[in-house]
Amino acid sequence: MSKIKIPIASPIIGEEEIEEVVKVLKSGFIAQGPKVAEFEKEFAKFVGADFAVATSSGTTALHVSLLSCGIGEGDEVITTPFTFAATGNSILYTGARPIFVDIDPDTFNMDYNKIEEAINEKTKAIMPVQLYGQSSEMDEISKIAKKHELFVIEDAAQAHGAIYKEKKVGSLGDMACFSFYPTKNMTTSEGGIITTNNEELSEKSRMIRAHGESKRYEHAILGYNFRMTDIAAAIGLAQLKKIEKFNNQRIANANYLTEELKPVEGIITPKKLDYNKHVYHQYTIKVTQGKRDDWVKLLNDNGIGTGIHYPIPIYKQELYIELGYDDNLENTEKAANSVISLPVHPSLTKKDLESIVNVLTEISNEITSEK
Repeated sequence: MSKIKIPIASPIIGEEEIEEVVKVLKSGFIAQGPKVAEFEKEFAKFVGADFAVATSSGTTALHVSLLSCGIGEGDEVITTPFTFAATGNSILYTGARPIFVDIDPDTFNMDYNKIEEAINEKTKAIMPVQLYGQSSEMDEISKIAKKHELFVIEDAAQAHGAIYKEKKVGSLGDMACFSFYPTKNMTTSEGGIITTNNEELSEKSRMIRAHGESKRYEHAILGYNFRMTDIAAAIGLAQLKKIEKFNNQRIANANYLTEELKPVEGIITPKKLDYNKHVYHQYTIKVTQGKRDDWVKLLNDNGIGTGIHYPIPIYKQELYIELGYDDNLENTEKAANSVISLPVHPSLTKKDLESIVNVLTEISNEITSEK
């Protein structure tokens, strides 16, 4: 039986979501239909983009976006290795090659200072990941992209509602991709969405997600079956009405943890840039003393759920080693060996938060006293 009493994630599904799904089931229209169109319209409005294209997952959203930008065999896309494998894999799906640059050691996002040295004649796009719910330095990334005539595709899978310098993530690049996996800040059970201000890219994305159809049974280009269902969209519409409340609670929980953990030795709390709204998909600390595995075991033994996001850089995954990758990026390696994500989700109670702080304090005292 699991010892975990405070889980790392806790999807919140209420009566509103259930009622909306029942309406769709009763309507008889359960595949992609009017609810998907409504969800696209409302999500585009939410992020401040002109267009949105719903897909079956965050991964397929990335794949479709890359294809819409014409990226394919022989091309290169610059991204971060410190993220979920879907980011790199989606580039591989197109026949292109991901090129990894190191991260900023404080925010864990891609270090824009390392981008230009990775650009060559094969480079076609930059794909920053808005990791843990905080935007990358998009102004600097956009400047580099403009200078070299590159696309910018935001991997915003973890950043629903995040803000960079008064603009929402999802409206900062040529295209952006969100995931609605159950552990994300909002969910559709499974699903993804693309946002863009470029009508041509949005129309091409719509074709690619539905077998390349330009009209019913007319297939102009090669496409896939990457459509969202009306069932998923119904959940998304209900969740979209709650996302700001969810995010505000995550921020409040994160602020409490950061303040209360200040005196605790051996850990570094997350850094939020002053001009960002960080929506804390994950609250990720670094441990600076003792072994990370010892912290994780002691947290778990005391009922606190944890996550390691991410223990293995993408370039060290077996698939990538077989493809010839032999990168060894200093900040990425250090982060992969020292990060621990703590519960920050909206379902946490004050008692839960106090327990997390108390347990970390006890662990710190135990580990640091051994030094």
